[in-house]
Amino acid sequence: MTTLLRTPLYDVHKALGAKMVPFAGWEMPVQYAGILAEHRAVREGAGIFDVCHMGEFEVTGPDRNAFVNRIITNDVAALEPGQVQYAALLNQQGGIVDDCTVYRFEDKIMLVVNASGIEKDWDHIVAQKKGVNVRLRNISEEVGLLALQGPRAEAILQPHTDTILRDIGYYHFAVGRVAGAGCFISRTGYTGEDGFELYCRSPDVRAIWDALTGPGKAEPIGLGARDTLRLEVGYALYGNDIDETTTPLEAGLGWITKLDKGAPFMGEAALKAQKLEGLGRRLVGFRMVGKGIPRHGMPTLVDGVPVDIVRSGTMSPSLGYAVGTTYLPTSRAAVGSRFHVDIRGEQLEAEVVRRPFYTKGSVKR
Repeated sequence: MTTLLRTPLYDVHKALGAKMVPFAGWEMPVQYAGILAEHRAVREGAGIFDVCHMGEFEVTGPDRNAFVNRIITNDVAALEPGQVQYAALLNQQGGIVDDCTVYRFEDKIMLVVNASGIEKDWDHIVAQKKGVNVRLRNISEEVGLLALQGPRAEAILQPHTDTILRDIGYYHFAVGRVAGAGCFISRTGYTGEDGFELYCRSPDVRAIWDALTGPGKAEPIGLGARDTLRLEVGYALYGNDIDETTTPLEAGLGWITKLDKGAPFMGEAALKAQKLEGLGRRLVGFRMVGKGIPRHGMPTLVDGVPVDIVRSGTMSPSLGYAVGTTYLPTSRAAVGSRFHVDIRGEQLEAEVVRRPFYTKGSVKR
């Protein structure tokens, strides 16, 4: 039996009565007070997420910017130091190996990848080094990471940091201190709400967590609410909405795919060919027309013919109706198109709608 990894906050989660589950090789909290209550806490106040299981890679050396541009879809040359970018790593066929965020410092670049892909992503990146003058370090075990999300995030965090948070723009970061610990403080988010990511040394995570939680502060949030929050605002989940069988163009991630940046990247040729030929399918958002809650893996059908599965699906706590994502043939992917979801043997009607499903978040763009 494989031993599950634990974050530095494992004992805290247990003491709070969290329900712990296996996730990407880690033992993680799926909920504390309950998914609906935690979802509401982030939408209306603030919640804090233990995301220490995420992976971080550091790239230094004189060729760091050119090298990173060769391995990601986006264009790191467009970043100034202190900016962050969303990107993807691809295979030769244009399939998504992982999605990631890219942090550009004065003297280095940091890539943040999903917990499930740390080893795979590391091997994928190292294999492309090929004598380039860069130094690669997998610093995942050294880095602790918390995400503070919600309309009250700034008010809760500001008393505990020497950084002026209002000066950090969306998809920007600053170097400062939180609860006495050195941190990179970024403002990106995965919930549609305002908030911050706090990167620190692993031993410092507990002090920061304790400073930001408690009466009148941030509520602990588990994986369950994290999933409902991100789905409502249309963020892709690796392994569900995107994977190595899907391309960024199919997934609606053309905006992070710079085919004309002047720096060829793995999978670029395949994407150019796909764009020239035309997309055969697209990832769409949908809502159920009547009853039924779509769940990951349920078949989706067009004219009675299976075309894909539900990639992500839930009853939206904020909207009060069921929503999901799936890939549909391009000819049937327009907003307003109808298809069916097989929910426990019953084919129930769904309608393609625009994403994001939820648009009233406090995120500061």
